[in-house]
Amino acid sequence: VPQPPPPGTQATQAELERTIVIQVARAGMGVALKINQEPVNWETLGPRLSQIFKTRAEKIAFVKGDEDLEFHQVARAIDIAKGAGVEKIGLITAKIEMGQ
Repeated sequence: VPQPPPPGTQATQAELERTIVIQVARAGMGVALKINQEPVNWETLGPRLSQIFKTRAEKIAFVKGDEDLEFHQVARAIDIAKGAGVEKIGLITAKIEMGQ
């Protein structure tokens, strides 16, 4: 699970680029998806993840879902990621983000 860098240090650019976070956020009545900061939708999520992980040895991604989302939305993102070849998926919670 990605951890925030210790105080006074910065994550390297390579570490930031290597870490893939799928964000599932509430957007009005629907859901907004991002891969890191790149907006995607349900139809493009799988193909984009396949493209990203095609040449990577480590096929690891993290999913961060808004607290007020129904879990099936997060589960759908996990399912799509698995179908796109991601082998290991971690969940990012608010506590993990705060380093607790």
